[in-house]
Amino acid sequence: MGHLLRVLFGGAHRRRGSTGFIRWRAGEYIKNWRPRYFLLKTDGSFIGYKEKPQDVDLPYPLNNFSVAKCQLMKTERPKPNTFIIRCLQWTTVIERTFHVDTPEEREEWTEAIQAVADRLQRQEEERMNCSPTSQIDNIGEEEMDASTTHHKRKTMNDFDYLKLLGKGTFGKVILVREKASGKYYAMKILKKEVIIAKDEVAHTLTESRVLKNTRHPFLTSLKYSFQTKDRLCFVMEYVNGGELFFHLSRERVFSEDRTRFYGAEIVSALDYLHSGKIVYRDLKVLEDNDYGRAVDWWGLGVVMYEMMCGRLPFYNQDHEKLFELILMEDIKFPRTLSSDAKSLLSGLLIKDPNKRLGGGPDDAKEIMRHSFFSGVNWQDVYDKKLVPPFKPQVTSETDTRYFDEEFTAQTITITPPEKYDEDGMDCMDNERRPHFPQFSYSASGRE
Repeated sequence: MGHLLRVLFGGAHRRRGSTGFIRWRAGEYIKNWRPRYFLLKTDGSFIGYKEKPQDVDLPYPLNNFSVAKCQLMKTERPKPNTFIIRCLQWTTVIERTFHVDTPEEREEWTEAIQAVADRLQRQEEERMNCSPTSQIDNIGEEEMDASTTHHKRKTMNDFDYLKLLGKGTFGKVILVREKASGKYYAMKILKKEVIIAKDEVAHTLTESRVLKNTRHPFLTSLKYSFQTKDRLCFVMEYVNGGELFFHLSRERVFSEDRTRFYGAEIVSALDYLHSGKIVYRDLKVLEDNDYGRAVDWWGLGVVMYEMMCGRLPFYNQDHEKLFELILMEDIKFPRTLSSDAKSLLSGLLIKDPNKRLGGGPDDAKEIMRHSFFSGVNWQDVYDKKLVPPFKPQVTSETDTRYFDEEFTAQTITITPPEKYDEDGMDCMDNERRPHFPQFSYSASGRE
């Protein structure tokens, strides 16, 4: 698929090597080669799509890199005709590996990329020679969501930081109290450097857009979002009953009735997202095939299996063997499981998404009609009229007994607010900071 290296280069003249299919190496656990249709633009953007875009208005790309100030390396490993782009995305050095079918194609791509990088470097040098002040960023250029235009943007200084609730690869979640209102929220603080290094920028901005535009009783709501020099901050609804898997890890297995209650809430939330053409997809993609709404029903099947069976449907400490099990192994059930539960899980965990329960045009409605959910009034589910099978015994809003003590016992470490200006940005470093457009948000205008 390494041909089609042609089409428009820069809007002024044509040159081969500016667009076409390339295979690039990706994957968090298993590194594999994925064909992508890449376009090299004159502003240095190197954007990739699964298929060749047909529209004049380009869709949102799967991959988005910059070749400005990049280094190019040619190699014959791990495959012949490989080339590596090493570039600086804001303050983070990243490497991306590609390969094509022939040495000629590789030469065409690397020459085209180098030509764009050289031209951008010349333009920058000319700007610096002509107008030193032209390099200073205009802080006011950030495109804000309409909801922030009538409300002062939030900053780190607007909150008290009380307890660490969780920590992961990209950052941490902290229980905070808004100084002005005294209300409690969960603030998710993500490191820009890690997001960029792991190529999660597009995914993070998509998450931000979805959070801003969704309202459902079983989806955590976003109150504010803002950015600092090196962090993205989501100020979320705080729910101190704890995560589902905190309770599952303590009780090992849930009853079918309790699983039905939680499963119904998840189905209701996914039905809402799908109606807005949003796929949740909280799982790793093992095969680079097109996926649709049915991918979420597989995820539901895994969650409900673990709730009712006390273990994952597939497990192996070796990731490669685990992925092989997921792709090839038949599902097994405990003898104690009811026939309705087995039928539901078998349908949700069908490997072919087109044959999977919920994989047809009726989507969530097909699952709602399943015998496992017979007797469930779905409007009552949405209206939260059902009696929960478990009620958290919390004594106050700061009661974090249902969060892991591994986190809540830790001392919070956070960059002192005094370091930031009124926009939450480091005054000394505005021109070098990674900038995430259209990120700032306040839900006040929607309430």
